[in-house]
Amino acid sequence: MKRIMNMLVILFLLIGTLAGCANSELKAKERVKIGIMLSDVGLGDQSFSDAAFAGLVKARNELDILFDYRELQSVGTYEKGFTELVEDGNDIVIGLGFMVLEDLEKVAKKYPEQQFILVDSVSQLDNITSITFKEEQGSFLAGAVAAMASKSNIVGFVGGADVSLIHKFKAGFEQGVKAVNPEAEVKVAYANDFGNAELGGKIASGMIDEGADVLYAAAGFTGVGVLKEAQSRKKFAIGVDSDQYFFAEKAIITSMLKNVDVALYETVKEFQGENKLKAKQIELGINEKGVGLAPIRVIKLTPEQEKSIEDLEAKLSRNELSIKLD
Repeated sequence: MKRIMNMLVILFLLIGTLAGCANSELKAKERVKIGIMLSDVGLGDQSFSDAAFAGLVKARNELDILFDYRELQSVGTYEKGFTELVEDGNDIVIGLGFMVLEDLEKVAKKYPEQQFILVDSVSQLDNITSITFKEEQGSFLAGAVAAMASKSNIVGFVGGADVSLIHKFKAGFEQGVKAVNPEAEVKVAYANDFGNAELGGKIASGMIDEGADVLYAAAGFTGVGVLKEAQSRKKFAIGVDSDQYFFAEKAIITSMLKNVDVALYETVKEFQGENKLKAKQIELGINEKGVGLAPIRVIKLTPEQEKSIEDLEAKLSRNELSIKLD
């Protein structure tokens, strides 16, 4: 009798263990899986890719998702990276940056049931949700601050590429400068490279030689070179995408925040709750907290200047200021 009881106890323990394993496997399968193909420079750009990655790290820590990523240096082509992420069973595959559009659409057509997100460009395919930002709004505020900080009435803009997305940064910056100081000059240069800090430093040096005393770069890691050169030459700079103050603490007045991390975190959270993405196209500006300014540092604005920045931001949020795009 005792032997039979022992066997029954072992049997019940075995059934419980198997049930527990099954439940654990089921829970693991139910966790949302996200895959992201990073932009050309990849991790360490201290800007766009790093911000997106931080948003997914936060989603992993707070929402208990799983995520994986690919970098161009390791996979060779965006198309290969996207294909690997789809075949690995990710619920959503994210393409980061306007340069991935063509390859993302190729893969999206091959996998019509797969859900994709494209950041910084727009696709018309049904299985791609596009997330874009009103960079011109944040850049307008950055331009206003630059005009207030400039003593020479000459400021500079460095773009990573001569393309429509970067034109939005430039247009907003130029018009923000002119809104505060119509007589100010805005020098413009394009690096045609988002991953070359040395090149950014050379471009910045040339602008400083021509009298620019505040520099704003929308150029990824190339822009970090602009920031560091501004500091070494005792000039001012404005960061981009994330708060870049700590890269040049004596030079960076503020940064134009493009909250890619927040956008991806919130989108993943929505998907986790709904098991689908509601919107086909998402555009984030000041009202949606998609763009804005980091704290003002290094210089001290007067109360009148602070009020002016607040008024400009309010007018942008109410669509009372029209920014003309190239």
